Amino acid sequence: MPRSPRLPRSLLVGPFRGRDAIADGLLTRTMLRGSQWIRLLPDVYVHRDLPVDHRLRCQATALILPAGAAVGLLSAAELWGVPLGATDAVSVLVPGAARMRSSSLVQAHRTALAPDDVTELFGVPVTMPVRTAFDLARTLPRVEAVIALDAFTKRRKVHLDAVRSYLDDHVGWPGMVAAREVVSQTDPLAESQMETRMRLVLVDGGLPPPVSQFRIFAGRRMLARVDFAYPEHRLALEYDGDHHRDRTTFRFDMERQNELHLAGWRVLRFNADDVLRFPDRLLAAVRASLARS
Repeated sequence: MPRSPRLPRSLLVGPFRGRDAIADGLLTRTMLRGSQWIRLLPDVYVHRDLPVDHRLRCQATALILPAGAAVGLLSAAELWGVPLGATDAVSVLVPGAARMRSSSLVQAHRTALAPDDVTELFGVPVTMPVRTAFDLARTLPRVEAVIALDAFTKRRKVHLDAVRSYLDDHVGWPGMVAAREVVSQTDPLAESQMETRMRLVLVDGGLPPPVSQFRIFAGRRMLARVDFAYPEHRLALEYDGDHHRDRTTFRFDMERQNELHLAGWRVLRFNADDVLRFPDRLLAAVRASLARS
């Protein structure tokens, strides 16, 4: 039985241009049409054994970018380790007269792009964290934009002062008013998207901004760190994700809540339904509890 030809390693580790592989004598057109290869973009292929995630799609897109263009927006966030729900389509920023059309797999956004705005990551030209945060702040819907900047600052990919400075240097760009509002509402202490959403429900409902990740002590002993607190009212607010349904976690939550109660604190607990479907009910409960104190 004849052996299958041994494949070059360079074709097994990432995307490649089909015409380049053929020109280098690594594959023939017939071989390229075989079941071993997945076509990601026109003339861009990857071996079938490689998992096709968003990073791989960005690497594939980098092979067809015009000079000066870069991966940006949600795709750049994904590359920087800040997953915000990027779709299969890769977002790219295309400056000046560079030509690139959008498709179902690549979304091209025409914008100015300075050399200092771009670096290379995983072999992909990508916008720097501060430029990525700037673009997300001015283009995403407000809640999603705050979630994005909360995540970028929580993961220490960028500092808010750097974003503010970038805003000051780009006066007159589209979306600046929205971006400044987003920056003013960003909280680097937010630990999840749902915590951000809950905080915005409180603020948008006319309540004072709560203190995030507040530590409650009894003497020198820390009783708990709660998601949000109104310390002057001795009121703690917790967001309970699905992991709180685990028996061990539930028992820990119950014991901790009893300790806080004995220390003179009230605790209100909310879940995704409260935040997303019944925010008025959430606001009413917090208002009533604040009024009692």
